[in-house]
Amino acid sequence: MTRQLVFVHGRAQEHKDATALKKEWLESLDEGLRKSRLTLPIAETDVKFPYYGDTLYDLVDGKSPAEAAEIIVRGKAGGADAEEEQFTRAIMMEIKDQAGITDAQLADVAGQDVVEKGPQNWEWFQAILKAVDQYVPSGSGNSIALFTKDVYQYLKNKSTRDTIDAGVRKTVTKGVETVIVSHSLGTVVSYNVLRQQADDCGWNIVKFITLGSPLAVTEIRKTIQKLKPPVRCPACVGSWFNAMDERDVVALYPLDTQSFPLNPTMPAIENKRDVRNKTQNRHGISGYLDDREVAKRIHDALIA
Repeated sequence: MTRQLVFVHGRAQEHKDATALKKEWLESLDEGLRKSRLTLPIAETDVKFPYYGDTLYDLVDGKSPAEAAEIIVRGKAGGADAEEEQFTRAIMMEIKDQAGITDAQLADVAGQDVVEKGPQNWEWFQAILKAVDQYVPSGSGNSIALFTKDVYQYLKNKSTRDTIDAGVRKTVTKGVETVIVSHSLGTVVSYNVLRQQADDCGWNIVKFITLGSPLAVTEIRKTIQKLKPPVRCPACVGSWFNAMDERDVVALYPLDTQSFPLNPTMPAIENKRDVRNKTQNRHGISGYLDDREVAKRIHDALIA
């Protein structure tokens, strides 16, 4: 029986045609496959692309990325409750530390008084985003603000999560050997769906591939743990391969035993940390799918 491939996308895909997006993913994958003189070993009709971009877009009421980010950084004035503020601050602290942003750089973009007030002040949060724009190569403060908002809403808003999860579940066929390739926020979505839904529904995920994943960011990992402990490789997954570009400010850590410990520890996650993502922000899906090894892993999983 032919295996099935499921792509699970990340954020910033609103108002796009799912068929066109699927084509873009396949074209990038084809570019990676050509580096090994390979082609996609299944028909395009066996490739599924669940689309939830407009669901995320609705979370910011249809505002432009710049407008939505400006509201997000206002904190309570922008509608964030105390729990969301804490979630956002924690992620910003990790991004600051991992990106090597210094207090001197924060002072340069926002003033020493903001630095001294510390993370409990929302001006400090705004300073982090400005520092990302100025000091992190190809970084985007607005994109990080929106990404954090989307992850929070997915993990904390059951209605949003259920809507997105339902769309992903529909693309996985019971009893069919399936390879899931997910990116960015899509790695959080697909991992949650596999843990929450797949243990008792006859799914057979022969390979789970995560690209540019934020799963190991501390606050995200802790929240996932609360949804369904423990953090583990889903029972329906045969093997898990994770790839990242270490310059990607969304994928802060590999999914290894230190940053993303599993219980039980096996099957372990295999990590590839040396992707050289060609996209401007080092996070785009095309820069992961056209990687020679990533593409070959997808190919090999579909024919094994």
